[in-house]
Amino acid sequence: MDNRQEVREFLVSRRARITPEQAGLPTASNRRVPGLRRSEVAALADVSVEYYAKLERGNLAGASPSVLDSVARALRLDDAERAHLLALARAADGTSAILRRPKGKQWSPHRSLQWVLDAVTEGPAFVRNGRMDLLAANRLARAFYSEVYASPQQPPNLARFQFLDPAARRFYPDWGFFADVCVEIVHIEAGRNPHDKGLHDLVGELSTRSDEFRTRWGARNVRHHGTGSKTFHHPVVGDLTLAYEGLELTAEPGLTLTVYTAEPDSPSDEALRLLSSWAAAQEESIMDSHSPARRGEAAQDARSSKPSAEAEPGSAV
Repeated sequence: MDNRQEVREFLVSRRARITPEQAGLPTASNRRVPGLRRSEVAALADVSVEYYAKLERGNLAGASPSVLDSVARALRLDDAERAHLLALARAADGTSAILRRPKGKQWSPHRSLQWVLDAVTEGPAFVRNGRMDLLAANRLARAFYSEVYASPQQPPNLARFQFLDPAARRFYPDWGFFADVCVEIVHIEAGRNPHDKGLHDLVGELSTRSDEFRTRWGARNVRHHGTGSKTFHHPVVGDLTLAYEGLELTAEPGLTLTVYTAEPDSPSDEALRLLSSWAAAQEESIMDSHSPARRGEAAQDARSSKPSAEAEPGSAV
């Protein structure tokens, strides 16, 4: 992705949303911009107009932390937006490529990580990257996201499901909120890792195929997404309201482990227990179908149902 364009559009969008009144500046009737002027942001950040204009044209390379902090204060950035600005600056300097190891399409979890996921038995637990790929999960998470895992594209991707699969409108009752969060997470990843080809391809695909995605992507909003609660409608067990915690993996920079849980003894807790039973039954059915004994039975059934070579003339063979 073009880091300079991302910087330019992010800074312009943040400047446009702040009114002079919010910044404590005098107002005038002949203003031509919806938000602050560049000169006003420069004055608030205590930098020259020329230097701020250079930053807003997309040239963050070499900008000092103190200048970036001043710009963040002038634009009234929240914590997520400030972190995004710093990530864009690191990408401009080329340091983000050093800090973040590339993850190939064939990445798989260490055995110990899968053990950790499997040890979580009362809620969906999964690992995703910033592109919203589901990279590892426990049994309950695979059942919870069964419609996502049904996609022929691998690894399963929550962003594609969100914007391209009609089932997402049922699974996410508050679809618009989930859509906003999804794009904001991907935007943060774009700032941290702008040269990720997989991310570039994903954004291009969704921008081409979804007006809803394209509009949200153009808003340049970002958000930290670490804890809270969400409501879902699962095709097997119905409505669930689940709390979640997202944990960054120290050993795998750029990956997040998320665990969903329900309030104890609540209807959602009961729904998760039903989903766990359903997942176990599905898994057992699959194992049975692949067992040597079951394959032998299937072969015997096939031989028994095969027409005799001595069938009467005119019978189906």
